[in-house]
Formats: sequence, structure tokens, C-alpha cells
Amino acid sequence: MDRVDTVVVGAGIAGLTAARLLSRSGRRVVLLEARDRVGGRVWSDREGGVVTDLGASWIHGVTGSPVAEAAAAFGLRTAEFTVGGYQPYSRPIAYYGPSGVRLTDDEVRRFVADIGAVDAELARVVAAMAPGRSYGEAAEAALAAQGWGAERTERVREHLRHRTEEQYGVWIDDLDAHGLDDDSIDGDEVVFPDGYDALATHLAKGLDVRLGHVVTSVRWSSDGVQVTTAHGVFTANRAVVTVPVGVLKSAEFSIEPPLPEPVAGALARLEMNAFEKVFLRFPSKFWDDQVYAVRQQGPDGVWWHSWYDLTAVHGVPTLLTFAAGPAAQRTRGWKQEQTVDSVLGELRRLYGDRVEDPTSVHVTSWQDDPCSRGSYAYMTVGSAPEDHDLLATPVGGVLHLAGEATWTDDPATVNAALRSGHRAASDVLGRPVPVEDAWADG
Repeated sequence: MDRVDTVVVGAGIAGLTAARLLSRSGRRVVLLEARDRVGGRVWSDREGGVVTDLGASWIHGVTGSPVAEAAAAFGLRTAEFTVGGYQPYSRPIAYYGPSGVRLTDDEVRRFVADIGAVDAELARVVAAMAPGRSYGEAAEAALAAQGWGAERTERVREHLRHRTEEQYGVWIDDLDAHGLDDDSIDGDEVVFPDGYDALATHLAKGLDVRLGHVVTSVRWSSDGVQVTTAHGVFTANRAVVTVPVGVLKSAEFSIEPPLPEPVAGALARLEMNAFEKVFLRFPSKFWDDQVYAVRQQGPDGVWWHSWYDLTAVHGVPTLLTFAAGPAAQRTRGWKQEQTVDSVLGELRRLYGDRVEDPTSVHVTSWQDDPCSRGSYAYMTVGSAPEDHDLLATPVGGVLHLAGEATWTDDPATVNAALRSGHRAASDVLGRPVPVEDAWADG
């Protein structure tokens, strides 16, 4: 094919945003996507006429969010569903103690107060910690400062471990102490009853997207880039590479010459996580009324400790739980029936014979997806928040990396992906371009 201005690798939200902004600025752009669909880790299943977002689900805070602005401009329907980033302060939660008995309101208030006390100390501990310390170390220091007994301490320790797993899909000792520095949300959180993938579909309109084009190598020099696929070699003046960290670090994807510093160092310090979703739809609702989540404490909740009630989103009795961190690693390769039986065992511990067999199940397998190799990136011990932005440092004036892992303020989100695509487009153009141009005129 003829040389184009820019090749964009990956048709997730970052790649689509970059390609759309560049195209609207008059650049000739080709977007190469390995999958048979656009959206990347935004993937909506519609089996049985019910939407299931297997990848990204939420806009985590609509205030000041370009994703929320884009969704509104495209006329996408949203529903408020604020989870608060695994905090205990948002919607009502039914807590069950280690014995399987639901906590009273007073017991919940005391537990929430304990979390607040540890979180306040944890912020001070993390701020004072030298580089190269884990979030687990910080958590233990904050817990020790309380002077509580073993049982009280263990309940909050569990909460911190589960929060780390649900936020970043990693064991607490493997996350850098600063790995949750971005754990804040501005405004309500919303979900997409008609499917998050509609955002990708709208962004892709009018673009030259080549599906089924698996990129194996990107060669760059001062003369431009060559991007190799099974369908041939694409040449361009610039390239925007938006593949996930797991693909960037895989043997099946190469960048030549190798990435220089500071990009290489930043990439080495980030890893893909282990985080899977388990959706269970039931004939009827058997769990607690007027709560958005059910959580159990104690050793029985090491893996399956939190269930989120999605019934209001689609009108079908639905619970969502996560296999996160060690649970995702240990259950990797399990047959779906085995995973479902394991989850139902814990639900039946709490609700007994009221728990019917589910009518439908979805269990994701992002760890085994060759196009992602995990759900999203996390900061290993020894990394720093700025590593996200360092990963996006332009290379040789011709190569630009983008994606959720390249945005420091709120990595691991669709917002980060969109903003990173906007930044890459501005870098390619050599001038600022309004992010709103990506959704102007729908």
C-alpha cells in the first residue's frame, strides 16, 4: 500500500481516539486491529438479549470526564451505579461476618470507622515511605499503629487486601506502596445498559480500520515506521502504538530498535494483572434487598468475598463477582462449571437453599487473551506513578505509545485510554488539539 501519515496499532479507545483526532486534522490514518471487532478491552456481549460488559463497565466518576462527555455527545444511555472504588462509604452493603451471620448496623458502623482510621494513617505512611516498598508493608504499618487486637485488625487487613485485588488485580505485597495513589473518584459512577462498546463503535465511524491485522513488529527510524502484519507491511511517517503492556512485553510483538530510556525502564516496572469477572444470572433474587453489594468477611471470603447486584441495570436478577489477583491466578484454566460451583458454594454458605442454579453465566479469561494478556497494568514494587507518563515519551520523533497504562492520573480506566489517545494525537500533530474534536458532531 502507499505510505500514509500515521499507522495506529490497536482499535481500543486510545487508538480510536488518536485515529479520529488525526483524521479530523487532515492526516491519512490506517488503524490496524488484531481482533475481529473494535473496542479492545471494551467488549459487550449480547447473548440472550441481555448486555454483559465483559471488559470495562464503568465511567469511574463523571465529573470532568471526557468519556462522559463523549457518551453524552453520542447519545449513549447511562445508568448511575456508584461503587466508590471498593470503599465502604457509598451505597448500602450487606456485610456478613466470618460466622456467616449478617452484621448489625452498629457493627457495620464500627467496621467502617476502623477502615477510615487505618486509611488516614495509611496515607501518612505511604507519603513517608522510601521508594521500593510494597502496599502490603504500608498497610501493615498503618494497622500496627492502631494498637488493636488480632480479630479487629484482621477484619481491616482483609478489607485492604480485597481492595487491592479488586482495584488492581494483584496481591497486596506485589503492588508498589504508591500503586493506589489514584484511588479517588469525582462525581457519580455510571454504567451502560446498552453496552459500553457503543462508545467504540461511534469513535470508529469513518475511520480506515483493518480488522484481523495482527501486528508482529514495529520498526522505527528517523525516516518513519514500518509495521508488519500477516497482511503485509504498512509504512508511515508516524506510528501510535496502543497495545496493552502485556503485549508490549511479549515475545510475539517487537519494536526495533528496542525502546530507549525512559520508556524501556517504565515498561519494565509495569506488569499486567490477573482480574476476571464472573456474572451469574438467576431465576429470582435471593439476596438482601436495598443493598448494592454483599460482602463476607473471614477465611471463607479469601477468593469470593464481594457480589454486586446488577439487577437494576437490566431488570434480570444478576450478581457480579471478581476473581482478582491470587484467585484469578489459581482459577486460571478451570472449567466454567468449576468456577461457578466454587462461587455458589460461598453464596449458599450465606443464603442456604434459597440459592438456585444460575440461568446463565459469563466467566472472562483476559489472562489468556493474546491481544491483552491480562486486564490492565499495575505498578510493581519499585515503580513510581510517573512511570505511566514516562511510558508515553515520544521515541525518535516518530513513535508514540498510548493506552490506559500510559496515563498517570487515573490509569487502568477508559478515561485514561481516551486521554492518552488525545495526547498522542497532539504529539503527532505537534500542536494541541481539542479532545472534544473526537466527538464533535457525533
